Amino acid sequence: MQSLTDVLQYLPLFYSGIGMTVLLWLASLAVATVLGLLLALASWSSIPVLSQAASAYVLFIRGVPILVQIFYIYFLLPSIGVTLPAYWAAVAGLGFAFSAYMAEVFRAGILAVDTGQVEAATSLAMPPLVIARRVIVPQAVRTALPGYSNIVVMMLKTTSLASVIAVPEMSRTAFLLVQATYKSIELFTLLALLYIAISIPLIILIRRMERR
Repeated sequence: MQSLTDVLQYLPLFYSGIGMTVLLWLASLAVATVLGLLLALASWSSIPVLSQAASAYVLFIRGVPILVQIFYIYFLLPSIGVTLPAYWAAVAGLGFAFSAYMAEVFRAGILAVDTGQVEAATSLAMPPLVIARRVIVPQAVRTALPGYSNIVVMMLKTTSLASVIAVPEMSRTAFLLVQATYKSIELFTLLALLYIAISIPLIILIRRMERR
């Protein structure tokens, strides 16, 4: 019990880091979801240029470590005149990186849609965008939800990579406090408990959505 008390006494020092972690996760999740859906639709497109470009993007992004992508955006883009604050560089790095995985999940959902429904919609002279919005996407999302939920939880934990460019999220907070107090066991244990405390309700919520 005393050990738990020793750990929890540092909790107030993490409040701002928790808020930054949640904001970073939500922003990067929005980028990854929107871009991933667009990439999946581009891959499904009958326009060769779009499908090939989307496939090349996914192949390239999945082959580069996420940390390297964050470094590239934060440290190398300023050399060509594009400078982003650390927070937005982390959002862009995480969003672009996970958009490739989102694209594959959504693409699998799109491929699971019965082609007969697409042909029927086409025979009714529905435009491609309307077919995508009314026929394909609603069914693809249902199929892709389990894979999507795994990526959502993974993104939450991967926000810790933002600490390497000094974004003050939970991991960065823990590193700074360890340097100041030398309480590595207590602080890193608290960090792990905080990630678990955020992840478990999220996992439960997603499972309820899947059952519905």
